[in-house]
Amino acid sequence: MTWTYLILAILFEVSGTTCMKLSQGFTKTVPSILLFVFYTLSFAMLTLALKKLDVSVAYAVWSGMGTALIATIGVLWFKEPVTALKLISLGLIIIGVVGLNLSGGAH
Repeated sequence: MTWTYLILAILFEVSGTTCMKLSQGFTKTVPSILLFVFYTLSFAMLTLALKKLDVSVAYAVWSGMGTALIATIGVLWFKEPVTALKLISLGLIIIGVVGLNLSGGAH
């Protein structure tokens, strides 16, 4: 269940960040409200995941995968430019997350 909590935390964080963009600086009501709802849910799920995972691994996975997913959403949904450096950097984030997982982060 621990990894399920972490995956949910990542998905809620990505949803919150997407709503941050969609809120257009808090000028759109629904995305502005959802931003806070999703971030609250994300932190709640991350807190539950931290009961069994090392904070170094859990936070790195949460932030790294969140960054990779939101960058992908930025390119696919918001039509942000794709560069070789962006793709290489995202690949390095994923490699880092995998490396931390291989180091063994559950207690």
